[in-house]
Amino acid sequence: MNTVLLIKLTEVIIGFASGIAVGSGFVAFLTVLGVIPRLIQLANNYHLVQLYGICAIAGALFGTYLSFTDIVSKQSIILLLLWGALHGVFNGMLAAALTEVLNVFPILTKRIGIQGYLLWLVMAVVFGKIIGSLFQWLILERL
Repeated sequence: MNTVLLIKLTEVIIGFASGIAVGSGFVAFLTVLGVIPRLIQLANNYHLVQLYGICAIAGALFGTYLSFTDIVSKQSIILLLLWGALHGVFNGMLAAALTEVLNVFPILTKRIGIQGYLLWLVMAVVFGKIIGSLFQWLILERL
């Protein structure tokens, strides 16, 4: 009985630590890329700064909730089209922001003194993403 409790406690600790790591990465990603400030600047909505932050947090929490539940709901095609369009806008903004992040890698390598390893850093990120995605699709989806 104590072994099962220890395993569950370990799972909770690993899950919590993973959540903190992913959450910190997400916040750092948005901060480094300046997605929210850039949106505010483009939309000229400086008076809605707090609302942008609230929407980002609410969206992350709602997405997490949907990821961990088995909610199935029948929606109209109009709502699904709107939902898909919002996903497309978000992914498009992330893709546009990623083009700007390429400037971060040279600055990072210069600051930590590994200028000669820039290619290795970029390849590590690329292959890490590929291997992680393949692991999720081929192994975790089958469990």
